Amino acid sequence: MSAETTRRALAWAHGCLSVQSLGGMLGPVLFLLPDGRQVSPLQVAPWGNDPERETLPEILKELRGEWPCVPFGSDASRTLPAGWSVDGESFDGAGVPHGHSSNVHWAWGACDDRQIAMECHYPENHPIRLLRRQIVPDPNAPSIDITLEIEARRPCRLPIGLHPTFRLPSRPGSVTIEPGAHDRVWSFPADVEPGAALFSPDRQWLSLGKVETRKGVMLDASQVPLVEETEDLLQLSGIDGSLALHYRDEGFRARLTWQNEHFPSLLLWYSNRGRKAYPWNGRHVALGVEPIASAFDLGPAVSTGDSPIAGSGVATAIAFEPDQTFTTRYRLSVEAAPIG
Repeated sequence: MSAETTRRALAWAHGCLSVQSLGGMLGPVLFLLPDGRQVSPLQVAPWGNDPERETLPEILKELRGEWPCVPFGSDASRTLPAGWSVDGESFDGAGVPHGHSSNVHWAWGACDDRQIAMECHYPENHPIRLLRRQIVPDPNAPSIDITLEIEARRPCRLPIGLHPTFRLPSRPGSVTIEPGAHDRVWSFPADVEPGAALFSPDRQWLSLGKVETRKGVMLDASQVPLVEETEDLLQLSGIDGSLALHYRDEGFRARLTWQNEHFPSLLLWYSNRGRKAYPWNGRHVALGVEPIASAFDLGPAVSTGDSPIAGSGVATAIAFEPDQTFTTRYRLSVEAAPIG
């Protein structure tokens, strides 16, 4: 029997937020726009009250919102195209989906009316020793500032990432993805979900606006939710550390900014009714907007090895030393935007 999830909530002049112990996940968050409207952009998976969820991996049981992944992705037996090595650095526990901290309960730290703090200790045989997480609403704006600290137990190189996941409305194409400046768009070199792939695999394009499907049709991948039922990934490399989602039917933008020197790529997870098995049941419609230093979510053995992405000069892993705390900061905010 797994431990019971506990939660902390915090309200401020521009909204209220909830954080859970399982995975350290932030969500839901209700923001108050300057014109008085309330918006809640983060996703909460629809099976959160289903008794059957106890059969699921910990990361899925109460999936929601935003959380850190150290390491990002997981090692697995894969067949990848030429140029993709699976012989990078690995370790015991590298097969845990999105890392130890995504699958256990975090301990609460200093929590008051201004911040929520938490930490997660890793197993003694893991190269990472500890994560700390601080979530602080901006007292003057509908924004949240988040700090992540990583302490290593021994020298290592790992892919790492952040995992904000946003809800999508039912109308296809009603949300526009507005990424900051980036160099190129990469498609996944295999199938994310058997039978649910959409994008032509192991390819590169200059923008989301023109991406080729496996049927040879050009698609504007910046307009979501997609019409097609799919489960697929695109990676934007060399991105400047910013992205906005324009909810055109609802008249607001959700904006994410981060330190691109730590996370030089952005992974877009198109979860568009493509997974049919429990708990997804063809009903999951969300967009992951995930700053990463990683080769997709292919895990440490791939991300620390040779790949076309690493070969292009984009970092797909971070080096950690036991005497140096890694600290990164990012911000989630909303703003009013035109309807239509």
